[in-house]
Amino acid sequence: MSHSHGNVSSANDPRQPLAAKPYTPRPVAPEDLPVDYSGFIAVILGVSGVMFRYKICSWLAIIFCAQSLANMRNLENDLKQISMAMMFAVMGLVTNYLGPNRPAAKK
Repeated sequence: MSHSHGNVSSANDPRQPLAAKPYTPRPVAPEDLPVDYSGFIAVILGVSGVMFRYKICSWLAIIFCAQSLANMRNLENDLKQISMAMMFAVMGLVTNYLGPNRPAAKK
């Protein structure tokens, strides 16, 4: 069995390697980028952690901040949103762990 099949297919290949161009993505305006849902969820969770004093919301806000920071596309807008969410998350954790305790519910 000879392996001449490789030579035949390369001789009949219609592609032209010299005409190939590398892919360059089109520039996208910052207004046209998709919404950063993880940053938005981080803000909502951070605010609810501060207002309702839910520790889990503050911890989840920090996790979503890290995810949003890792997937940041637009430096200016996303950094503002992430920093605001991080501030709310840290404020929530400080008030939950170091602030005055909530009054216990009466039975």
